[in-house]
Amino acid sequence: MLLFFILGLFVHFVFFGSIFDIYFTSPLVHGMTPQFTPLPPPAKRLVLFVADGLRADTLYELDENGNSRAPFIRNIIMHEGSWGLSHTRVPTESRPGHVALIAGFYEDVSAVAKGWKENPVEFDSLINESKYTWSWGSPDILTMFAKGAYGDHVFTYTYDADSEDFGAHDVTKLDTWVFDKVKEFFHAARNNQSLFSKLNEEKIVFFLHLLGIDTNGHAHRPSSREYKDNIKLVDAGIKEMVSILEHFYGNDGKTAFIFTSDHGMTDWGSHGAGHPSETLTPFVTWGAGIKYPQKVSAQKFDDAFLKEWRLESWKRQDIHQADIAPLMASLIGVPFPLNSVGILPVDYLNNTDLFKAESMFTNAIQILEQFKVKMTQKKEVTLPFLFIPFKFQVIQDFVTLLLTVPPSYFVGYLLVFILGIEILVLSFFYRHMLTAGLLAFAGWPFITQLWTRAKSISLSWIFFSLLLAVFPLMPVVGRKPDIFLVMGAGLLVLLLSLCVLTSLIKRKDSFINEELLLHLFQMLSIVLSMCVTYSTHSSLRKKQGLPLLNQIISWLILAFSLVLPLLSPTSLFERLFSILLSLMSTYILLSTGYEALFPLVLSCLMFVWIQAEQETLQQRGISCKQKVTSVRFTCSTDITQFRQLYLDDVRRAFFLVFFLVTAFFGTGNIASVNSFDLASVYCFLTVFSPFMMGALMMWKILIPFVLVMCAFEAVQLTTQLSSKSLFLMVLVISDIMALHFFFLVKDYGSWLDIGTSISHYVIVMSMTIVLVFLNGLAHLLTTKKLRFCGKPKSHLI
Repeated sequence: MLLFFILGLFVHFVFFGSIFDIYFTSPLVHGMTPQFTPLPPPAKRLVLFVADGLRADTLYELDENGNSRAPFIRNIIMHEGSWGLSHTRVPTESRPGHVALIAGFYEDVSAVAKGWKENPVEFDSLINESKYTWSWGSPDILTMFAKGAYGDHVFTYTYDADSEDFGAHDVTKLDTWVFDKVKEFFHAARNNQSLFSKLNEEKIVFFLHLLGIDTNGHAHRPSSREYKDNIKLVDAGIKEMVSILEHFYGNDGKTAFIFTSDHGMTDWGSHGAGHPSETLTPFVTWGAGIKYPQKVSAQKFDDAFLKEWRLESWKRQDIHQADIAPLMASLIGVPFPLNSVGILPVDYLNNTDLFKAESMFTNAIQILEQFKVKMTQKKEVTLPFLFIPFKFQVIQDFVTLLLTVPPSYFVGYLLVFILGIEILVLSFFYRHMLTAGLLAFAGWPFITQLWTRAKSISLSWIFFSLLLAVFPLMPVVGRKPDIFLVMGAGLLVLLLSLCVLTSLIKRKDSFINEELLLHLFQMLSIVLSMCVTYSTHSSLRKKQGLPLLNQIISWLILAFSLVLPLLSPTSLFERLFSILLSLMSTYILLSTGYEALFPLVLSCLMFVWIQAEQETLQQRGISCKQKVTSVRFTCSTDITQFRQLYLDDVRRAFFLVFFLVTAFFGTGNIASVNSFDLASVYCFLTVFSPFMMGALMMWKILIPFVLVMCAFEAVQLTTQLSSKSLFLMVLVISDIMALHFFFLVKDYGSWLDIGTSISHYVIVMSMTIVLVFLNGLAHLLTTKKLRFCGKPKSHLI
């Protein structure tokens, strides 16, 4: 039996790893020949301004007084250059956006393992192909392009990473730092002959990365005065930079300018997914080689943006973000980045038809080179008889096969499949399917004898099932922070704690001082969590940063929450309630709104589920030696108490899978980066630290899973079923789901389509693997007992 279990676990690891080997290996290829337009370029130098996190609508729209927030950029649109929207792809994060802008390809998916920070595979870029590049801004962005560049021709000037503080009083200093350094740079160049000589070369790039807008958006939301004022500051700064450059080069007309953004931002201050506010970014270009504004009477776009922005008379030309890289390369005459998939937007070029044709041809050859190298590499690692073109004759054979299946068998199989597993599969695409499932769960007592045998348990089951069904109907993202809901959740936990504490005191002949002290200490942790959350929210709102005392208390609560449950008695309900209190104290610190109520409602339903399962077991004539209130968790296993499997055990396994999926999607979608709100970790830290913030948010996600698995541990104990038997049924159900998602994995389409298909498969496959470890964690939390003073104590029930 152990051998089969180990073999099964190994097979799961192999299948799990296969997806990463197939889809998460780098798609980039090397060995292509550089391609560039042979004709003289229109510009000698290029200036790239990237306003990190800038939404297109916030830049282009007029304010309440009918004035532009960026008068210089608007003047460019109307009198000097061309404009449009740059359409980004998911994930709308800083690194992927800049890679698309400067290297011309949508992010190498293997970079996710590096937290979108480092280059897992070397790639070519405009900066690498330039004669010289000078860049100023964030160390996270500039260093990744300098790292892969050959030779000594890329120069970066960055501020300290600690400056990227969401809780800082004024983050516009991130942008003023860049502008000040550029002014100092050109001033020093006049007295430095070597630098002056380099600056007068051809094929040079100036890259100004402006992070203030993004940081203000995270801290204060894009609708805030701080965000909009930062746009005005950037506009004024760009105006000054252009003036300095033109003066330095004597207005020679050989400078091309591009102003854009790596991604936008939602109304609630996040980015990472595919909402239009994140994927629609501004694109304005002017100078050498760029068309002048074109006044038109009609435009090809049918959206309402042009009218809202009062730009309907100036021709709008939208592009894909990756198209900017070949445009920049053609303007200064450097080779197209080798890994670029961008298509040159020739409508932006102010040049001869011959130049446009040569540039388009060069662009096509450069993309074709990648295909040839990729095909050669694929052919080398594929068996000859498998390396054949896809034929449509395949789909026809499949349809013919389906027609040979008897209709009655096919319909019956389809109905069974839909009624069972498919309800879980659909919940990955439509969260409200979880609501439908919980509504069906609410009717479970009526189709069994549970309603007649235990009305109070049945009513509790119905009430909490209906209450939990509300959460999947709430918005995944976009919710505004509501600190009062978090406080309300804390008060409900305290009220429940008082009720439980009163019940324990009445039920026990004597209540041990240590147990009373532990319960009071856990209640104090809840109170401290509420105070810290409210105080931190208030402090950040006043722009006073994260108080050090709040930060210390938050980390202490997190540390103690992992130890305190092990000090509680091992009786079933006392241990489970202790686990709930400890985890809720941490969850409150990590909450910003209604999600603080989710673990509480889920736990209440789990408590009722434990009691309901014992009642249903008695209905089958199986005697339960102990009441639920007197059952204790134990490390040892008594195989004499195990029973045979019943059909009802399949339902128990299905319930567990359903509750785990509800934990996945109850308050958000962990398959989407956009579901993570950085504000949820502000009680612990505000200085940007992707791995620390990611770890805290991952623990927040895992808390509902731990609560469900601890309840499942109790269900196995009270129903006298072998944990291996019930657990293997859960693995079978999840494996069937995984097989379904395995055939939905795709490697074509947008990054969002690819990422979603892979994440769904990974989530379900992870369920089969992670459940093993979560089961071990739940067993540890429920059975292990630590002592206050090292002496064994007797507990009276």
